[in-house]
Amino acid sequence: MNSHDHEHVKRVLNLALYIAEREGGDIAIVKKAAELHDIARDKENHAVEGAKIAREILKEEGFDREFIDRVAHCIEAHSFSSGIEPKTLEAKILSDADKLDAMGAIGVVRAFQYSFENGRSLEDTLKHFDEKLLKLYDCLYTNTAKKIGMERHRFMKEFYERIKKELKGCRL
Repeated sequence: MNSHDHEHVKRVLNLALYIAEREGGDIAIVKKAAELHDIARDKENHAVEGAKIAREILKEEGFDREFIDRVAHCIEAHSFSSGIEPKTLEAKILSDADKLDAMGAIGVVRAFQYSFENGRSLEDTLKHFDEKLLKLYDCLYTNTAKKIGMERHRFMKEFYERIKKELKGCRL
């Protein structure tokens, strides 16, 4: 198991479908995009590279150009760090679902798991909370995601404050 494994993809898929049902997104687009969103996770710019790979897969599977373009846009725009703004509801839904899985208790576990996998120090992990994780709530697009994310964000913030306090206490 790693921080971006099949379980992560399943959670993102379930969240994306839940959000799409409530927000009126195209279920087929959201489903396929969620299934393929981390297909290039091991690459430098995984979102852009993943969109390219997804295009080839979907073309081989016989999907039409419009469907492929819409799924590829979701994938290229889903990442917090890709810098590509989601232009469609479906892209916003995938972006939200991926961000939600990086929040809350699961997000805390994944952040530390990623750190262990990559030899990141505790200080660097907490810096990651500052630079990314604690900013995710403000980057959510849909009302459904904001409702889900509110509690997850609160938990993450409390955890972050608690660990900082405990570390400060260790330095007395």
